[in-house]
Amino acid sequence: MNMMEIKNFSFTYAKASKPSLKNINLPIKKNQITALIGPSGCGKSTLLRSLNRIHDLYPGNKYEGEILLYNPQTNEYENILELKKENEFINLRQRVGMIFQKPTPFPMSIFDNVAYGLRLNGIKNKSELETRVEEALKGAALWNEVKDRLKASAMGLSGGQQQRLCIARAVALKPEILLFDEPTSALDPISTGAIEQLVAELKKDVTIAIVTHNMQQASRLSDYTAFMYMGELIEYNKTEKIFLNPDEKLTEDYITGRFG
Repeated sequence: MNMMEIKNFSFTYAKASKPSLKNINLPIKKNQITALIGPSGCGKSTLLRSLNRIHDLYPGNKYEGEILLYNPQTNEYENILELKKENEFINLRQRVGMIFQKPTPFPMSIFDNVAYGLRLNGIKNKSELETRVEEALKGAALWNEVKDRLKASAMGLSGGQQQRLCIARAVALKPEILLFDEPTSALDPISTGAIEQLVAELKKDVTIAIVTHNMQQASRLSDYTAFMYMGELIEYNKTEKIFLNPDEKLTEDYITGRFG
């Protein structure tokens, strides 16, 4: 089933004269990894950031079409573009978490980084917080490295550890979808391998969409791939089909390195 359905979706930045995304139609399948690929400036990060309305942190951007998010409680789809209230956005970003290109730990302890969202969510009980933080750090494959220094500042972790901490912070809220925006582009090969392994593990519990400029990463990691070019979705299919036998010449040219 589809956890999210993007329908006839267009997006225009506040000061732009023309849309950055044009008429995108794309499913995000439950407990699968969907990779968004394409040359720089093609709109893949713009699309990813639309999926939890993070563009709304800056006023004046324009959405058209529908982005439907499945709600397991009601067994229905909700159009997230109709959300208006601050608390609706907070709820959306708990359900659809985001990991950015550059690790963004908060300047506080490792424990408090993970507990931050839980406390905002009203969890105050000390033992529950400790359990949820430990679960999240284990889920992000970080627990064994940090369990003896949970009170130490997160800023002392390596880049790869900081990125896994950000994943733990998102996972702690038990999101339904996680969005990754080039999560390994600032990391060394060993940290990249650890994050890729972690993302592959996470899909048991969560639906994943990942923007990557790394073709090998997309082919290794994802179940489905969407190729974008100049604000349009050119082709979407199972990853194997996209990489071995694409329908569009443009897709083939990009994957074989003829441009981009």
